[in-house]
Amino acid sequence: MADGTVQLENEAAQSTNALGPLIGVAREDFVSAVALLLRETASDPSRAFKHARSMTEDMVKIMTGRSDLQPDPKDKRFKDPAWQFNPFFRAGAQYYLAVQKGMRGWLEELELDELERNRANFIANIILDGLAPTNTLAGNPMAQKQLINSGGLSLIKGLQNAYKDLTQNKGMVSQVDKRPFKLGENIATSKGSVVHRTEMYELIQYAPTTDEVHEIPQLTIPPQINKMYINDLSPEKSIIKWQVDNGLQTFVISWRNPSKEHGVWGMDEYIASCEEALRIVSDISGSKKVNVSAGCSGGQTASVLASKLAATKNDILGSLTLMVCVLHPKPTDIEAGSLVSENGLKLARQRAAKAGIIKADDLARGFAWLRPNDLIWNYVINNYLLGMDPPAFDVLFWNSDATNLSASLMGDFLTLYETLAFSTPGTVEMADHKIDLTKVTADLFILGGVTDHITPWKATYRSTQLFGSKNVTYVLSQSGHMQAILNPPGNPKAKYFIQKKRGKLPATADEWLQGTEEIKDSWWPLWAEWVQKRAGKKVAAPKQLGNATYTPLDPAPGLYVVEEV
Repeated sequence: MADGTVQLENEAAQSTNALGPLIGVAREDFVSAVALLLRETASDPSRAFKHARSMTEDMVKIMTGRSDLQPDPKDKRFKDPAWQFNPFFRAGAQYYLAVQKGMRGWLEELELDELERNRANFIANIILDGLAPTNTLAGNPMAQKQLINSGGLSLIKGLQNAYKDLTQNKGMVSQVDKRPFKLGENIATSKGSVVHRTEMYELIQYAPTTDEVHEIPQLTIPPQINKMYINDLSPEKSIIKWQVDNGLQTFVISWRNPSKEHGVWGMDEYIASCEEALRIVSDISGSKKVNVSAGCSGGQTASVLASKLAATKNDILGSLTLMVCVLHPKPTDIEAGSLVSENGLKLARQRAAKAGIIKADDLARGFAWLRPNDLIWNYVINNYLLGMDPPAFDVLFWNSDATNLSASLMGDFLTLYETLAFSTPGTVEMADHKIDLTKVTADLFILGGVTDHITPWKATYRSTQLFGSKNVTYVLSQSGHMQAILNPPGNPKAKYFIQKKRGKLPATADEWLQGTEEIKDSWWPLWAEWVQKRAGKKVAAPKQLGNATYTPLDPAPGLYVVEEV
């Protein structure tokens, strides 16, 4: 079962919760997508009859043993030999494949535009994933073998796991065994201290590990939906440790998990906090410049911040690093994005405003159902049918430790999505200015992930064309969303792509890809060298954290990451 656990870890780590247009999907959008399928069925009964007849023919072939339908060799659900050699299971798989073939053949003939087709395919895949025989004890040979080999104990353990999820996990199947992890003890262990705390955030300074440090510090702005310790999971894959070991003065914002009374926190308030954090980092370090790095929705926040600083002629920003972040989204970037509608966005806003916040559990549940095979059915099989514990994996522990989202901030993120604020300079007002990235001239380092389905790499590449910066580096890391970032040196599978001839980047991702070279290594050393060149001269490392004005409060990772809401 070890291989299965590793597979679960890898798949779920690439499906971590993230902000994006999907927070604007309302249940009415799902209903309308299903209605589209029904309407198309009714519009041409002969077409539906043709595919029903074809499916019936496949069923007859299965019953008479003449079917040649076989699962895709890459489909992990049917890897057990029983699907090939046991007549009962082989027929079960073929029935499922016949339904799958019939539905996909029918969808291909529907007269739909690209957006409608994406919507139809997305809904159809959710339905098909739920119908897979592997999701049931009777239709899963691995589960039946486990039942026999364990003398029935796997069934008892599976029922216990299901009961625990119903009573302790709000009905959601557990993705991680949280028991082995404790913040500050075996996760988020880098030494540091909170040097400033407000109602909205803590500012954490990390202790240097070198005798000398670069004079210009590095401030990380994390996403508001996730906790900041993704940057410090373990010593082996800690971005924070990598930074301090490379002589970078490291500061990280830790956002507070908002309660209902904090529903008024919007982008204006978050940007004001970022501006304050920059001033404090500058004060503590003595540097007039501060380099900034941010990922996912934190990258969108950092981009609004950079625009605001440029608009107010504040030159505190040094370089800017954006990771797995989309600033110019398109509805066809991901199939789930096709569900977003103008009416759905309006309803989502209204419901969030009424509640004050969107609860972390609701965000996680909604996100899971957008990728049910990876985030639901895999765990139904592992936890309930096989009676196994979910994996104890640090990335999954962090992902399950999600935070609420204030209604105001949700509305602002949806405004950025609807208006394409970053790619329509000077038209959208937010954080007391009109967003205009063409006025931002800071050197840029932008990272995408090869298999990232949350922020697809070609969508992240569009950001290279939005800024007024003359020096832009784009790097494409192997793997998916968070794994593209957490790809430290020493990983034998690590690799990245970068432009062979450095200079102005081409207009499109496809053009850029044609001129790249593959480097079999982590992108971290490349980034460290890039930042060091923009971090000023080396000076003696500070002997103490903070300063006379901003004295150390609590040890890292602070209080807000452990605060119960």
